[in-house]
Amino acid sequence: MNNIDPVILFFLFGLVAGLLRSELKLPSALYDSLSIFLLLAIGLKGGQGLATQPLLPLLPQLAAVIVLGILQTLIAFAALRMAFGFDRPNAAATAAHYGSVSVATFAVAAAWLASRHIDVEPQMAILLAVMEIPAILVGIVLARGVSRETDWKSLGHEAFLGKGVTLLLGGMAIGWAAGPEGLQPIKGLYFDLFKAVLALFLLEMGLIVSRQVEELKRRGLSLFVFGLAMPLLSACLGLGTGLLLGLSMGGMTMLATLAASASYIAVPAAMRIAVPEANPAISLAGALGVTFPFNILAGIPLYHWMATQLTGTTP
Repeated sequence: MNNIDPVILFFLFGLVAGLLRSELKLPSALYDSLSIFLLLAIGLKGGQGLATQPLLPLLPQLAAVIVLGILQTLIAFAALRMAFGFDRPNAAATAAHYGSVSVATFAVAAAWLASRHIDVEPQMAILLAVMEIPAILVGIVLARGVSRETDWKSLGHEAFLGKGVTLLLGGMAIGWAAGPEGLQPIKGLYFDLFKAVLALFLLEMGLIVSRQVEELKRRGLSLFVFGLAMPLLSACLGLGTGLLLGLSMGGMTMLATLAASASYIAVPAAMRIAVPEANPAISLAGALGVTFPFNILAGIPLYHWMATQLTGTTP
């Protein structure tokens, strides 16, 4: 038990407390505050790293992860329609969740790699922000095609200026402009306390996941099978992309984790506007009830092992 990361134990604590119907509950305002802190901290750390390198070489990587997000969404949609019998709106909405990314999973992977002194390319925070958007747009086209009824202004605002993307890009801009020396006065808060805040956030995530159990029961095995199979396939696509881009072993692990994750913040908000007939409980039950726990408990170490095999490094 001593080898288990304490942030994972916080998640398990919240999950068990929720399943036992404990009265434990974090104030919603605190949950929102923790989310803002984590997004800003991830952005600041990425921006600090970007301040030390040129930005032009990143363009091929940005293009590659956009293609990756689109491909994942199309694969998920096809699987949900043909193998699992989902109707078109729910298949498209769920596929968009799995084509996008989870900031919480990224944060756990960052903490996991940092605790093992494994370096990761600083531009991963930019890739995180970019990978949130393509799946949303593809999911909407899959759900209803391009029509005059689509409110592209509201949709574009939600996709490109939603809270998550804004905080990530804003944090990166501040980190890039200030540089490593300029960030020293706030490093104690945003860098040193990152893991402690992540632990509290995962405690609440455990409580949230426990509330998805009923929907998982109603959907039978379909969400369980898809929620486990899709991240494994996506991780392989992420590893292949990382290999083609020449990322380090740590970078490949992170990109595989991003590809394997499923959004539960940005995409649900966008889908509520664009595909209101889809049932959000279905998508969230898969993303939060199955994929998120799998990734943070078993997926990240597995993707790291796979990256070591591909790069020929020692685990």
